Amino acid sequence: MLGITAAVLLFIAFLINAATIGTNEVFSSTNFTLIGLAALALHVAGIGHGWAVRGRGRGRRR
Repeated sequence: MLGITAAVLLFIAFLINAATIGTNEVFSSTNFTLIGLAALALHVAGIGHGWAVRGRGRGRRR
């Protein structure tokens, strides 16, 4: 999930930079790039890889 989020944020940063859209400091392409790279780093680290429900499943019965 974080990989998709990173891709979307980096694409938005690219659009802002390529279209030279004048934005305020909060929505600058640099901020979108940094947030996208942080999300990508978390994805590569294994955080946010998916939701796992632990409980009774197909485990071994005694």
